[in-house]
Amino acid sequence: MVEPMSGVSMRVVDFFDRAARQHAGRMCLVDEERGWTFRQVQARTASLARTFGSDASGPRLKIGILAPNCADAVIAILAVFRAGCVWVPANSRATAEELATFLALVECDLLLVHQSLMELGRAAVRGSRCRLLDLPRAEDLAEEAVGDEDALPYAPEDVCSVFGTGGTTGSPKAALWSHRTWSTLIANFHAGIRHDGPPVHLVAAPFTHAAGVISMPLMAIGATTVLVPRAEPELVMRTIAQHRVTTLFLPPTVIYTLLAHPDVRRYDYGSLQNFIYAAAPMSVDKLKEAMEVFGPVMVQTFGQAEAPMVCTILGRHEHLEALQGDRPERLASCGRPGLLTELAVLDDDGGPLPGGETGEIAVRGDLVMAGYMNNPEATAASRVGGWHLTGDIGRVDDDGFVYITDRKRDMIISGGFNVFPSEIEQLLWSHPAVRDCAVIGCPDPKWGEAVVAVVELKPDADCDEATLIALCKSRLGSVKSPKRIEFWRELPRSSVGKVLKRAVRDRFWAGRERRI
Repeated sequence: MVEPMSGVSMRVVDFFDRAARQHAGRMCLVDEERGWTFRQVQARTASLARTFGSDASGPRLKIGILAPNCADAVIAILAVFRAGCVWVPANSRATAEELATFLALVECDLLLVHQSLMELGRAAVRGSRCRLLDLPRAEDLAEEAVGDEDALPYAPEDVCSVFGTGGTTGSPKAALWSHRTWSTLIANFHAGIRHDGPPVHLVAAPFTHAAGVISMPLMAIGATTVLVPRAEPELVMRTIAQHRVTTLFLPPTVIYTLLAHPDVRRYDYGSLQNFIYAAAPMSVDKLKEAMEVFGPVMVQTFGQAEAPMVCTILGRHEHLEALQGDRPERLASCGRPGLLTELAVLDDDGGPLPGGETGEIAVRGDLVMAGYMNNPEATAASRVGGWHLTGDIGRVDDDGFVYITDRKRDMIISGGFNVFPSEIEQLLWSHPAVRDCAVIGCPDPKWGEAVVAVVELKPDADCDEATLIALCKSRLGSVKSPKRIEFWRELPRSSVGKVLKRAVRDRFWAGRERRI
């Protein structure tokens, strides 16, 4: 392996190669078609990497991979890293217009497309500079040896991934991740999440998002990665039992669908060690139910595209201590800062607030992105005094546990009072008829913004507006209680299951120049 030119950061593929040396014959990737060992995956990534033709002297190719969850896609991603190119995660659940906008934003050079998504791929690159090629099948790639000549010189600050910020409350940007970002993420992950024996990792959520990000630190320690095409409840539950899965990630909304499934208690989850949830707040009541159903295995992480995945970690043992001990409120925490990440709560002027006070959560360290691509103004706006501003509102208790109370942009100002929707949403989630909800502020001539809840009920459940408003008033008082509640058959969601609050707000603020 070629040594980096400076610093101590390794490439993602260096972590993988370490595992391949130690666990060459262990199964690395398993999908619906077959399985591949670490030795086979390593050789096939070398074969594909040589076709990209990247070198240290020219610009690094930005290569998108548009595919469902499958071994072909993972091998291609590792090959991009091996070739010294830049991985562009292309969301297979996006529309052609959304995908085209993202590919243009990141200036993608080449899009590798799985045969099942060729129509979407062609539409997304039509009229652009981005070339399109078939995604090579793993079994068609030669098994070539991996040697030192495969590694190009690099620096830890070199960008190797470009992630769309997506965002449910604002326009997307592109976050630049360096080798140093990945190295810090991997170190933070393993410092905070422990495994008993070789992990078996189930990827059911899209690989282009958190499930794929988590795969990299897990493969680094020799995990077997089992890929299924979708997070369908029966498929997920069956696969956990069949493959003796130890580790998986799902967003809370998908966990809710598992808990609501009539057969959820029929399967064996005894192999599970770390059931990771992130990407959105989780109902405390549903979290308790998940611990009852799946065992004391729940793990929460907090991060964002700008500081990925592991700014904080609330481990399985901390979940259990909160549930069984005298600090049950800690189930509403997202944990404590990762080992290599500093965290602070800042006031509106960027000054640090004392413990217990509420302000904007900020982080700093090598986990933070290099910046937004071609957007220095947005990069500068996201930083103050060396801190990255997350846009999340929260507080830190005396023991260092972080509590996110809301997104800064989600705050409702009603009658001069600041109202944070997450507190109301937690209460609404606790009602047995509620599957999901979104609380937003809508224009009101008296209050400025009136608190409104949009509720999605569970199938065959029944509930009325008066019941839910009475529940809120009894626990939160009149100021924080919704002035009205609307029942929608289905809340709008992103491709990874997050409720799109922006889309909910748009229905109430349509035609208005101001949104506050």
